[in-house]
Amino acid sequence: MRVRAMVAAGAIVAAAAGCGGGTKAHTSGSTAHSPGGGRTGTGAAPAATESNPPGDIPDNTAYVAFRPPTGLYEVKVPEGWARTGLATGASYTDKLDTVRIEVVPAASAPTVQSVRGIEAPKIGAAKMAVVKADTVRRTGGTAVRLVYRFDSAPDPVTGKVVRDEAERYEFYEAGQEAVLTLSGPVGADNVDPWKAVSDSFRWLK
Repeated sequence: MRVRAMVAAGAIVAAAAGCGGGTKAHTSGSTAHSPGGGRTGTGAAPAATESNPPGDIPDNTAYVAFRPPTGLYEVKVPEGWARTGLATGASYTDKLDTVRIEVVPAASAPTVQSVRGIEAPKIGAAKMAVVKADTVRRTGGTAVRLVYRFDSAPDPVTGKVVRDEAERYEFYEAGQEAVLTLSGPVGADNVDPWKAVSDSFRWLK
């Protein structure tokens, strides 16, 4: 009797072991992952994050009109940028980009040769290097353009200096010269924003 009981018990254990080892657990609608593996609970990869170079102005930027108290001209600048008043105009800044507009008396219209002869201290450009000088047509009239690179002022906190590129437009009318300067880090893709701003300039008187 004892032998039969032992044999029967052994058969039950063996059957149980066989059932347990032949079945695998299944998950429903999920993917196993390790920490940092880049998978979500549904197995979908995370969406890519857009990365823009420093100084890139967003494509959806809105523009607002600026007119000086004299009412002499108008130019559109990016909305929401910090404004600094100047004796002859204004400067707008956002992070690493700047739009600056001034009007000064001028005895004659600027030329490509005259803008090429501008000295760095006159426009506050350290280690200035001229890229090109040419004449361009804008909606508000013809302008002489100077493209140059320079070192920014050191960051007051980190002391870091950024290599910037500027487009300086000189518009002339009736003894007045409007100087529109657009600047940002070298490598920033601001062709369209700078075209929008420079195209918006117009004399009002």
